[in-house]
Amino acid sequence: MKKILVVDDDAAHARMLKILMADWGVEVHLADDGTSGVEMVKAQPFDIILMDMKMVKMSGMEALQLIKAHNPSLPVIIMTAYSSVQTAVNALKIGAYDYLTKPLDFDKLKLTIERIFESISLKTENRNLKTRLKEQSFAHDIIGKSPAILSLLDTIHMVAPTDANVLVLGESGTGKELVSSAIHFNSQRKDQTFVRINCAAITETLLESELFGHEKGSFTGADKKRKGKFLLADKGSILLDEIGEMSLAMQAKLLRVIQEKEITPVGSDQNIKTDVRIIASTNKDLRKLSEQGMFRQDLFYRLNVVSIEIPPLRDRTEDIPTLALHFLELFSKKNKRDIKGFSPDAMDAMIRYAWEGNVRELMNTVERGVVLARSDYICMEDLAFINTKPGDSIEPGTNFGNTRLSQIEETAILVTLDSAGGNKSEAARRLGITRKTLLKKLKQYGKS
Repeated sequence: MKKILVVDDDAAHARMLKILMADWGVEVHLADDGTSGVEMVKAQPFDIILMDMKMVKMSGMEALQLIKAHNPSLPVIIMTAYSSVQTAVNALKIGAYDYLTKPLDFDKLKLTIERIFESISLKTENRNLKTRLKEQSFAHDIIGKSPAILSLLDTIHMVAPTDANVLVLGESGTGKELVSSAIHFNSQRKDQTFVRINCAAITETLLESELFGHEKGSFTGADKKRKGKFLLADKGSILLDEIGEMSLAMQAKLLRVIQEKEITPVGSDQNIKTDVRIIASTNKDLRKLSEQGMFRQDLFYRLNVVSIEIPPLRDRTEDIPTLALHFLELFSKKNKRDIKGFSPDAMDAMIRYAWEGNVRELMNTVERGVVLARSDYICMEDLAFINTKPGDSIEPGTNFGNTRLSQIEETAILVTLDSAGGNKSEAARRLGITRKTLLKKLKQYGKS
């Protein structure tokens, strides 16, 4: 149902309007002065504001300015008993949709409201049409309107139709897999298979088999012949996620595949031709690793034909409200909660927060807020934990007394893992250790 806020310090007139417009199928809310009207607009969404011009605590003109500063697209109808052409002109200059004089002509009021709703409907339809047309020409699930994201989408749009290998760079949680998917599904290979593999999640001994396949009996447990990811992705694309975790020995084998465009299954002497576009992603600085001898320089150049760097969320804070509302809708539906939005202080806190876990951390935060929300809106107390800066596992100057070094290490690791939302790769990055080392430590603590 459409919602209208009536802001009028004449209580009898406001109640009369509420009764009248209820018969028009509109949900009407009342505010008895400009200050409370502005607060209500900031706290919840309305379709139209119907506001008196002359009020004691805050004038309609002042309230109009504050409302337009908060939401420039919100239609505001000004009403007053003091007919003045100059007042009308000033109100329209500030952004009022229309100007009505008291006593109100109810037919004109109804016509004005219907015209606004019709305009909103047409704008929504036009926006949806533009979105559908855009999606038809460029398919992606990347959300954001910041200059950084628009530049990223423009780069993907240019790179996707080519057959060049792509290196996707970015911190954990920035959406490297979404970018990789957008590259594949806007390429000439979009109707072919897109295979994903996490190089850090598979042991070195099994990674070769996963990538290139194996023959029956080639190693213990190989009870049948198996195709590798490269053959499954033939004529399509493969995403090598966390490529920076790949061992030097495996890097050499991958380099040969890129150069020769053929793979050799484990336990076989037969070379099989493959036609695969490689998309690699990492949160590491491969150039620096190659200079340190920890990543093959020749492989780096083969993968880095085109590089796309995803900006961290803290560098594009204007995308936070859009992302937060997207996740709100997603998780409200998933958890069967009717959550309408965020309180102004909650949204402000999210915009100011550093988000070291990036979009993934924001997504987890919103889902938690949806689950814990005590009202129709997610409030500050539902997001209280975001006041703790991720990664600050131990406060500087903490006195550990006679605590053993191993206990301090365990505390640091477990607290950091908790602040990373259980994401082991992200926790390892914050601690400055490898994921393998982290897993080994957790096993020692009995937390694996």
